[in-house]
Amino acid sequence: MKTLENKLIEWRRDFHRYPELGFLEMRTATIVAETLEKLGFELQIGREVMSAEHCMGKPSDEETQAHLNWAEENGAVEKYLEQVSEGYTGIVATWDTGKPGPTVAYRVDMDALPIYESSSGDHVPLNQDFRSTNTEMHACGHDAHTSIGLGLATLISENSDRLKGRIKLIFQPAEEGARGAISMVRAGVVDDVDHFIATHIGLSVPHNHFVASNNGFLATSKMDVSFKGVSSHAGGKPEEGRNAMLAAANAVINLSAIPRNSQGMTRVNVGELHAGSGRNVIADRAALKVETRGETSELNDYMKNYAESVISGAAQMHQVEYAIEIVGEGISAKGSPELAVRLHDCAEKSGLISQVESNEAAGSEDATFFMDAVQKQGGFATYCILGTDLAAGHHNEKFDVNEDSLLPGVQTLFESAVELSRR
Repeated sequence: MKTLENKLIEWRRDFHRYPELGFLEMRTATIVAETLEKLGFELQIGREVMSAEHCMGKPSDEETQAHLNWAEENGAVEKYLEQVSEGYTGIVATWDTGKPGPTVAYRVDMDALPIYESSSGDHVPLNQDFRSTNTEMHACGHDAHTSIGLGLATLISENSDRLKGRIKLIFQPAEEGARGAISMVRAGVVDDVDHFIATHIGLSVPHNHFVASNNGFLATSKMDVSFKGVSSHAGGKPEEGRNAMLAAANAVINLSAIPRNSQGMTRVNVGELHAGSGRNVIADRAALKVETRGETSELNDYMKNYAESVISGAAQMHQVEYAIEIVGEGISAKGSPELAVRLHDCAEKSGLISQVESNEAAGSEDATFFMDAVQKQGGFATYCILGTDLAAGHHNEKFDVNEDSLLPGVQTLFESAVELSRR
């Protein structure tokens, strides 16, 4: 196992050095594909496993081409590059044992965040020479997730005699912003799945601990809002202008004033506001990046609908046009208790301290689309958390994980594959 542990760390540090944003994981995906093919998995890549019409918030063609050039220059595997060159970077790897049994699916995500990584002298990735080489970083552990997925693939390949049925490994793009899962669900990648397991590292779970089912994810909607007004000279003819900035500012204030709902937890946040073109110009354009969340999908719908009314009212107040684009979405879901208990037992056997269920709020996750789809067809689904020591919180410039967490996570997931393939 020491050899695998070293390989997990090597993979994780390589992905950390070359982070890629959602729908741009071209270098990452091609390295994953090459590794999986060498292990003997059957591969489906890109448009084979992603519905193009359901890819929300996808980068422009210009951004995609620019990143393709970057990937080519930074170690992408040419053999698979054409299949991901348009930004459809999902991968499904299938291991068919040839023996009767269920289909078990494991999902890991691959994307990074638009955060500039710390260059502080006490930052381990800097000291160990695997700090990000560009302006993005893995500030949520997806580099570790991808490595865990490859580690699981390694154990499956080396120990296939212990397995029955089929194992599917889903490498998902664009989890950040809740964008990538629905495109893979709509492409049918879990239509044949009996057991589905998603995994995340960290999330305040202590090192050497394991949560077999986290039920605390909030439903969410991500909205890009634009206001279009009329520019005019602020001193000479202010009455001829239609101020898009004022509309946006009013929207920001009143979005924060949306009444909370007594039926459960609700959230709203405006993360960005961009407006204006000059000190003496009535702003004719403004843009907001907004998100809502709710403890259930119904509560999120309440927040989203209220937010749309606020935005519409702010536009009407200042006589400007507006548009709202949904660029990401996640629904609420609960893990299957029967599956959580079985995962709990596997974690205990791997030496981890396991908790069957947690309902603490842990943000939002679009793996809920996979979970919901599998459960609706009579299958079982869960969302596991692998505990680790964190250098800083998720989405922080100093984020880093304890790499000693990687191998126990892989061992737990592999033992679950053995356990679940029995029945």
